[in-house]
Amino acid sequence: MTSSTPHLVVLDGYTLNPGDLSWERLLSLGNCSVYDRTAPEAIVDEAVEAELVLTNKAVLSRAVIEALPRLKYIGVMATGYNVVDLEAAREREITVTNVPIYGTASVAQMVFAHILRFTQNASDHSRAVHAGRWSSADDFCFWDSPQIELAGLTIGIVGWGRIGRATAKLADAFGMKVLVTSRSTADVPGDARQVDLDTLFRESDIVSLHCPLTRETKGMVDAARLAMMKPTALLINTSRGPLIDELALAKALQRGTIAGAGLDVLSAEPPPTDHPLLGIKSCVITPHIAWATRSARSRLLDTVVDNVAAFFAGRPQNVVS
Repeated sequence: MTSSTPHLVVLDGYTLNPGDLSWERLLSLGNCSVYDRTAPEAIVDEAVEAELVLTNKAVLSRAVIEALPRLKYIGVMATGYNVVDLEAAREREITVTNVPIYGTASVAQMVFAHILRFTQNASDHSRAVHAGRWSSADDFCFWDSPQIELAGLTIGIVGWGRIGRATAKLADAFGMKVLVTSRSTADVPGDARQVDLDTLFRESDIVSLHCPLTRETKGMVDAARLAMMKPTALLINTSRGPLIDELALAKALQRGTIAGAGLDVLSAEPPPTDHPLLGIKSCVITPHIAWATRSARSRLLDTVVDNVAAFFAGRPQNVVS
């Protein structure tokens, strides 16, 4: 580094650490300023003296990078690094790192949180009980939605990375059949069947998306693919919002083309109040929190700090630039 006490800036640290974790290790590495949130127009002002910038969702565009003369390192506090203009960083020989593994178990767990919301709806039934419905019931039990057993149902997993594989393990524990579609044929276990994407959508009772957002995958779940699905099928997305044509999904849900959707991600986050999926009863939406268990965030923060320390040691790790 060019100075004995390097200047680090965290642009948007609140979602990673709203106060239940510690920045102590990071603070020990240099002169560190942590901002909970940084408005786009404030990025340059807050980071202009920084040699290292850490970001989650704050965008480091070409214009921003060019306005930060001392910048040597960008640490993305997430797996996806589309918030950084990599070409501009490479031109300046700025090292860019990410955190490739930290939330696998937590995200797979959220997949089944959404699935179980549809198959058994425990929370709504509990609310009904507390409202007096059970006390006044004529029978010893009641249910307001069908109770569905997962054993024997087919889950289709789109993408066979770490999270897709973890989801398949949970599905196997529930006694489900597993279909997989992936660019690679490697490591698909014998109890899963690899099929093409259209076959997966046609045959699955539940489709769970676990693929990256690319030009090829953007909007892959469109009206045509939704029409292929069973009318009893569920669509789960804990990956990236733009994988789905959200207007097409809204229409499919309203028409009963599919039974429901469980989404932890949307194309715009936070969504506008007129988002087409808001208000649709058969669409359960959580606010991008599959990654946000304390365990996952703790692993994420540890790797963020390890990445910075490795850079200082001249052995940068998890480099994406």
